[in-house]
Amino acid sequence: MTRNETYIREIARLLTSFLSSGNAGDLLAYLVAGGNLPGPRANLELAGAFAETVREFAVADTNDHRVLWGLCVELACVSSDDAPTGDPHEFLSFCGVRGIGAIGSVSPACVEAALSQLAEASVDPRWRVREAVTMGLQDLLSRQRDTTVPELEDWVEGGSWLTMRAAVAGVAEPDLLAEPDLAEMAFRLHRKTLIRVYTAGERQSEAFRALRKALGYTLGLVVAALPAIGFEYLRQLATLDDQDIRWIVRENLRKSRLEKQYPETVQHIRAQMG
Repeated sequence: MTRNETYIREIARLLTSFLSSGNAGDLLAYLVAGGNLPGPRANLELAGAFAETVREFAVADTNDHRVLWGLCVELACVSSDDAPTGDPHEFLSFCGVRGIGAIGSVSPACVEAALSQLAEASVDPRWRVREAVTMGLQDLLSRQRDTTVPELEDWVEGGSWLTMRAAVAGVAEPDLLAEPDLAEMAFRLHRKTLIRVYTAGERQSEAFRALRKALGYTLGLVVAALPAIGFEYLRQLATLDDQDIRWIVRENLRKSRLEKQYPETVQHIRAQMG
């Protein structure tokens, strides 16, 4: 039995106990003990097993669905005051956000509520919780894209820097980008985001820097999925006299996914930038 299978079996047992007794204490203790916090890397495999198992339980029983939704929202709401970055209980928030995305992905009735919860979590001061939002959005995009895509367009057009960061990170996932319609949507969201970056006056906040850092990675994934229009867009960006835009272009050109597969094109854009 693999470690992931072991996680799933134990979480299933603890969820069954919780649904029977209403007491989540043993489940929460198991998650906190296995979350690897404090430490440099949370236990993503355990959190993924939690999300996967919650999703399967929610599909199997409508009544369980409602109870599990409430549990995940409660976990997601463990605040940064009570569980700051690196605290073992931060892992509960991470799992709660993952669970919200998982349940929303199999429940059309919950998609809008899930997106609302993820939008709130996208501005959480804890970077791990914000990463859980990215994963939750990817769950929703894989199964509930008709509702999720318009919402993400709203996030980009009118959201905060961190909410925009969640949107671009969420769509920049290779399996999703392999689908032409999602790749085109991701390209569109990145263009809208970069327009907001280019026209921004306030650029000193940590939130803006977090968005810029994300774009230094995600844009290249989108370009790799749509190289014809993607590289033409990079060439256009490279002509702009904007320090942050140029930094984003340079960071993406450094990534091996572009540099190794399209060396001549990358070199040409670098030369263009000087």
